[in-house]
Amino acid sequence: MRNFKELKIWQKSRELVKSVYLITEKLPTDERFGLISQMRRAAVSIVSNIAEGSGKESEKEFLRYLETAYSSAFELETQFILSEDLGFLNHKENEIVLELVQEIQKMIYSFSKSIKSNIKWSDLAAWSLVLVANRMALKTETMVLNMGP
Repeated sequence: MRNFKELKIWQKSRELVKSVYLITEKLPTDERFGLISQMRRAAVSIVSNIAEGSGKESEKEFLRYLETAYSSAFELETQFILSEDLGFLNHKENEIVLELVQEIQKMIYSFSKSIKSNIKWSDLAAWSLVLVANRMALKTETMVLNMGP
């Protein structure tokens, strides 16, 4: 388990939520239950999944939550692109937020990759311990058999 408040990706994702809420205030009010709601939920999903996953016991469980956060980041990126396509946001406004979203995507990807490599090494280490224990048991058994009655 980790303290999510210390994770840079969580801190950066909090900044993103604030930015998304401020920018979506500029969207038309008739989008309140459409795009605005979707964008805000996607942004909150990123930071929330990082926090929730950090409280899980295993690294594999944490990875599942990071994958959800990663997917939500791509969902949010798409929604910002659509907002520009629909003329709700100008390119400059979009570019600032999209840079932050893409930075978070890279951070999540790198962090996930790091955790995956640690899982592989820890699995390998566990497997090595099993092999060593089996060898020791086999040696002990052989010694007992060789001592005979």
